[in-house]
Amino acid sequence: MSEQFKPRARSPGEIARKLAARGRMRGERSGAWRRETFRLPRPEAREKAREWFDLYPKAAYMTEIEFWRVCDDGDIEFTIRRLPSAD
Repeated sequence: MSEQFKPRARSPGEIARKLAARGRMRGERSGAWRRETFRLPRPEAREKAREWFDLYPKAAYMTEIEFWRVCDDGDIEFTIRRLPSAD
């Protein structure tokens, strides 16, 4: 292959910036996932998670606890993510 037609090597950062700009030009959101973060006492946190899994079943919405931690005061902070629809 001649030097003239050889594609230029790009860094991962360049590729990511180009793809992000393309998405902004198309009006795309930053991702398909819907996320919500809660900070509740342990019993209420369990209840809220069950509520979400009842409303948005994992099999249809790919619902999952994306992140959780125990706070200094004993509360549970967690982020639940799901797809916006089960289509």
